Parts: sequence; C-alpha cells; structure tokens
Amino acid sequence: MKLTVTQGANANIPALSARCPHCGKEAVMSQLGQDLAIGGNYVCGQRVCPDPQCKGHLFVVSHAGSLLTSYPAIRIDFNAENIPDNVRETFEEALDCYAAGAFVACAIMVRRTLEEVCSDRGAKGGNLKARLSDLQTKIVLPKELIEAMDELRLLGNDAAHIEAQTFDQISTEELDVAIEFAKEILKGLYQYSSLLSKLRGLKK
Repeated sequence: MKLTVTQGANANIPALSARCPHCGKEAVMSQLGQDLAIGGNYVCGQRVCPDPQCKGHLFVVSHAGSLLTSYPAIRIDFNAENIPDNVRETFEEALDCYAAGAFVACAIMVRRTLEEVCSDRGAKGGNLKARLSDLQTKIVLPKELIEAMDELRLLGNDAAHIEAQTFDQISTEELDVAIEFAKEILKGLYQYSSLLSKLRGLKK
C-alpha cells in the first residue's frame, strides 16, 4: 500500500487538551512544527507541554479529527500525595499499562498494589486473600471498599492465571471500575487524614 504524505495548514490535529504524561498537569499542548496528513484520514504530529518547567514532548496521531494515540501515552489522572513510594510506584505502573493498552498487565499491577498496601500496613498471611483479611483488622474503610479489595484480588488472579475464570475477560470496563476503586482505597488509607489536617489548620 502506497501512502501519500501531505504537509500544510489543513493537516493540523485539533487542539489537544490533556494531562501531560511527563509532569502530570492538565494543559493544552502546544504544536511543535507542522503536522503530516497520511492518506487523508490519519494525521500525525508533535506536541509539547506549555509548562516552562516541563516542556515534555509527545508524538500524537489522530484519525478523522479524533485523537487516536499518543506517545508517551496519556495516563489516567492520579493524585499521589502522601502515598508511600512502593505503593505509588506500583499503582503508577498499573496506570502506565492501562494507557499502553496492556490490560492484563494492568490488572496484575492493580493486584500487586494491594500486595504493597498489605506490606506497608504489616498485614500477615500465607497468600493475598489471607493478608487482605488481616488487613481489615488494621484499617478503617467503608464496607464497600473492603469488599472491593477482594474483587480486585480476583481480577488480578484472572489476569495472572489461565485457569482462573472469575471474570469472563479482562476488558476496559472491568479495569475502569478496578482503577477507580483502587484510587478510592488509596485515598481512604493515605490521603483523607491529611486533608482533614489541612482543613483543621485553616481554623483561626
């Protein structure tokens, strides 16, 4: 198949407003150089973060006026404040996997995030199920988040083991919910107390 590459003002990708994969800030990415139209339907080009402290570079591809992909991939927003490094790094790797379309790896890393939480809180047990049970005696979270931990464990099991069939498949729908639950669990364990301290600090 022969590709015809054209270059010009009409080849521009629509303005890209996104969370910068380098600095994590929301911004309208600045165009760098001219975009290229390939075959009339696909357009590729370069964008740069407008933050002078970042200037992170992206390569983007659109199809029929919609963003198709970028490199580095744009991650789901995540506030990492007050989260221990080992927990944060593991969950951020899960988000990297999701952004890259590596959904099985994402599910495994979400499960690994629970392992890191158990380690951080000193939960004991011969396997993750036992450690999560012990973790419940050491933390205070809503019942729904406690139950969600076991669901995330099962999702990770399905991703890691062919014989596990708790979920029919590992899809974006399961992972969207799993990531949201994981974010809420991390907020409850590591961030709410800090927010309360900030609020109390605003009192006269």
